[in-house]
Amino acid sequence: MNDLPPPTVLAEGKYLRLVARGHWEYAERTTATGAVAIVAITAQRRLVLVEQFRIPLGAPVIELPAGLAGDVIAETEESLAETARRELLEETGYEAAEMRLMLAGPTSAGLSNEVVTFFAATGLKKIHEGGGDPHEKIIVHEPPLDGLDQWLRERAAAGALIDPKIFAGLYLIEA
Repeated sequence: MNDLPPPTVLAEGKYLRLVARGHWEYAERTTATGAVAIVAITAQRRLVLVEQFRIPLGAPVIELPAGLAGDVIAETEESLAETARRELLEETGYEAAEMRLMLAGPTSAGLSNEVVTFFAATGLKKIHEGGGDPHEKIIVHEPPLDGLDQWLRERAAAGALIDPKIFAGLYLIEA
């Protein structure tokens, strides 16, 4: 089934590579070994979300806490669960007692070879305010699950884009 020619590098930057394989062009990350997304629900039944301005979209995006594995030299050997734990704490200020693997799948199968691994974070404890690295300017949100649909509609009406991985993560938590 895979009778494609070897990939040809079309362009390469510091973090991304544009590749052609057969008639298809796609992007690869050059410094990361994977991506994680974390579904974190507090004891008060609030979903922990992050918001940050995303340059490619020119808009703020409401997302699950997430991050890259292997993109920092000091952390190239950490497991995906360790990456999820680190990213959750860094972005949201929450420490998780347990990080449970739910599913891994492509983020955008026609555009990139990136695979995101979803984790459920339980036993949450607020350690600090979060916000990510200074250049990220992350805003932490904790909308109640019972009013989540309305909250997301309001954020969208205010100009934020809503990452569909939120809905995938909630489905996985319920499954």
